[in-house]
Amino acid sequence: MANLFYHHVLVVLLFASARIEAQEIKSARLLDLLIRNYTFKSYDIHIRTGKIHAVRLPANFSGIVVDTASFRCGSLRRYGAQVKEFHLGVGVIVQPCVQRVVVIRQKLGYNWSSIYYDNYDLPGYQLVSPILGLLAYHVGNGMNFSDSLELRIHAGEAPISIDFRNTSTSNISSGNDRILCANFENDGKVTLKDLESPNICVTTRHGHYGLVIKTPPPLESTRKDISTWKLVVGTSIGTVLGVSLLGLLLVAMFVKVKKKARMEEMERRAYEEEALQVSMVGHIRAPSASATRTMPTIEHT
Repeated sequence: MANLFYHHVLVVLLFASARIEAQEIKSARLLDLLIRNYTFKSYDIHIRTGKIHAVRLPANFSGIVVDTASFRCGSLRRYGAQVKEFHLGVGVIVQPCVQRVVVIRQKLGYNWSSIYYDNYDLPGYQLVSPILGLLAYHVGNGMNFSDSLELRIHAGEAPISIDFRNTSTSNISSGNDRILCANFENDGKVTLKDLESPNICVTTRHGHYGLVIKTPPPLESTRKDISTWKLVVGTSIGTVLGVSLLGLLLVAMFVKVKKKARMEEMERRAYEEEALQVSMVGHIRAPSASATRTMPTIEHT
């Protein structure tokens, strides 16, 4: 009973949200439900089983391409199907198995694919392809989306393959970047796997898929790290040079002081050794030179 009440509340909210501007849709789940609603509104019950039918979306959903097809559950299991980029091999299982299943294929433009990148934890990776989605529903009489039930698709004898070769993958580098297949699951987790072959993903279930590559560190962060490293090295070198110059200055000052003291000591000693004798002349002390006798010489005439 609670689930039924929640479902009807969700339907009312979806009617109201159908008028939301595209830029305001931030939830990948809400986007899926809105696409489902427009698909059921445009569905023609006279379309032949197994025929791909393009879905017309409002102008504010520009960039999203949606196709749908109806299959009988038993025929889908016996023969498989090709729904645009998705190849469902023989033995594919739809649960719960109903008489008819409506399959919806989504191709989100890069502007809409960013919703998945923003809603899922995928640090260090860059999305390089549009998101491709494959969902399945069972609907009641009159293709009423309020009676819809989301179904699960599982691979049988062969895996489900997803071909990204015809999608706009101009962002994929031709270098040595390792391209991975990302599965954006309903629980908010992302599963990464190697490609089966160039631009080909394989999976075992329905969902949303895209190609990703590892991203290098942001240039600004690299520059910041380099600037920090230069600052640390420059500060260290400046500190060492400053300490060295201060040490040399102190040594020079010490040598100068020692030299000055030594010169003063030498001058003092020389002065003491050459000091004149002091004698009394009356009541006055006066320096006097020691007496020097001139030796007599004999003059010859």
